[in-house]
Amino acid sequence: MMKWMYRVFLCSVTMICLIGCAGNQEATDQRDVNNNNHRLGQMSLDKNQVNVQQDDTTQNQNENISILKQNAAGLEGSSEEYHGHISNRPETKQKKEKPPAANNRYKQIQLLAINDLHGQLNVTRRVGGKPAGRVDYLAAYLKQRQAENEKNTLLIHTGDMVGASPPVSALLQDEPTIRILNKLNFDIGTVGNHEFDEGRNELQRLIQGGTHEQTGDFAGSEFPWVVANVVDENTGNPVLPPYKVIKVNGMPIAFIGVVYSETPSIVVPSGVAGLKFTDEVEAINRYIPELKEQGVRSIIVLAHNPGSSSVNGDNPSGELVDIANGVDDEVDIIYGAHNHAYMNSMVDNKLLVQSYSYGTAFSDVDIEIDPKTKDIVTKRAEIITTFQGGMEPDPEISDLLTNYEAAVEPIVNRVVGSAATHLTALRNDNGESVMGNLVADAQRQAMKTDIALMNPGGIRADIDEGDITWGEVYTVQPFNNDLVKMTMTGQQIRDVLNQQWGTNTTMLQISGFTYTWDGRQPSGQRIVSIQLPDGSEMDSNQTYTVTANSFLAGGGDGFTVFTKAQNKEIGPVDLDALVDFISNQPQPFSYSIDDRIQKVEY
Repeated sequence: MMKWMYRVFLCSVTMICLIGCAGNQEATDQRDVNNNNHRLGQMSLDKNQVNVQQDDTTQNQNENISILKQNAAGLEGSSEEYHGHISNRPETKQKKEKPPAANNRYKQIQLLAINDLHGQLNVTRRVGGKPAGRVDYLAAYLKQRQAENEKNTLLIHTGDMVGASPPVSALLQDEPTIRILNKLNFDIGTVGNHEFDEGRNELQRLIQGGTHEQTGDFAGSEFPWVVANVVDENTGNPVLPPYKVIKVNGMPIAFIGVVYSETPSIVVPSGVAGLKFTDEVEAINRYIPELKEQGVRSIIVLAHNPGSSSVNGDNPSGELVDIANGVDDEVDIIYGAHNHAYMNSMVDNKLLVQSYSYGTAFSDVDIEIDPKTKDIVTKRAEIITTFQGGMEPDPEISDLLTNYEAAVEPIVNRVVGSAATHLTALRNDNGESVMGNLVADAQRQAMKTDIALMNPGGIRADIDEGDITWGEVYTVQPFNNDLVKMTMTGQQIRDVLNQQWGTNTTMLQISGFTYTWDGRQPSGQRIVSIQLPDGSEMDSNQTYTVTANSFLAGGGDGFTVFTKAQNKEIGPVDLDALVDFISNQPQPFSYSIDDRIQKVEY
């Protein structure tokens, strides 16, 4: 009853705040806000509202969302290195090189790009100890750079614009993020794996427009999204246009989009139902002849694939390098994403670029096109960190943020408990974390099972010492996955633990047992022993009740043994279980490492 009353309260406050704050927006924005108001009056923040899923790739320690905290400046985020944010950026300390003089024989075109925004609209992070990020500061930077070549600048992105977002975006179905990209006049983008979190229909609604039961009518994206390697399973046709040719200063430039082909393994099955993800290189090369026939010689790939390099461009690594070596030499530039890293390197005469994440940086690529051949003849990139110091935030975007923050503020700031110590998601050498223990315990208690297993990629933040707000808990678990109760044999539990060392190492967080592992043993045989709370060894032939979230229960992150479990029952949403568990602790409470996972030391 209390939760229901609070939801009604949120809806009422939302209507007042949005109507009162929308006066400075243009007519189109006013209509969008009013439409949202109408639906938000009926909004219920339950498991149907935000039904996204998590990935846990090679960056499972590097894909975390920051904690929302209230301070004098409004909702601000704090972050750690392992939350997918790189704060040590050597290039920011180097003296900026003077660019070469423009060649008047060629057409001068500027490309401004971002990746992996994840709806981080109002989150401030720190780079080298200085505040950076927030989308209103990002907007100011982009507009400043755009003014240098106003008529010949394109704004582009390479996916994960939404998904695993903080409440200011996620609780409004990530529509605020799309509206802000529209307001900034983005020209083109591709999809990331997180764009599939809520499935094909919701992705197409965000792009093409449509109605959502929680937020009402939405106009959609005002710019095209392209992806060449995602096709309908039945027809084989691309679900979005594979490429788009844009003319800039009279020069045709083709943008081909691709997304990480392993997306089905890091998104719940419902998110990719009916879709087939094909090889990136094959998909890109398929459309090169078609573009050549159209007379297009300037070809750029927008790839939601990982890559990184040294500041000077040395030591390029990641899938982006493989793509560069495999695609047709007509490709000039490949933008990357997904691992939230720095990349500015030349591979096979192709410029590879990635600019960190969360709106804390963007790339400025200057190209010259020969009007006779219509080909890119020079290309150079600069990665710029969006430091807040010395830059005024864009007032128009700031106003939009104020509206969205007001809409979610009542529920975000509700205090649900108090932490006596800092609760960190950082795992120790054994693979155990304080936050992992807390989350796994909460899930086991909610489902009343013998044990619980939790994927670390679904734990997206720390919790600071002091009052814990609903918003902080949300940023720990922003996916609203259902909990699943199931039965598994002791052997199946051992097998699933051995799957932690697959292509990537993914250390599950656990509750209800302890185990020891040996890193010197071959893959599939690293679990030495599994002990129950009474000290006895887990019986391989006995059946135990197990809790996992719906992502793991469906075999996510390569934990396919879960698909063999029996007697599956759906329980509450993971977020609700964690909020309830925290609320019921003696306040203030603390949690710690208690050696649930132990590694054999030699």
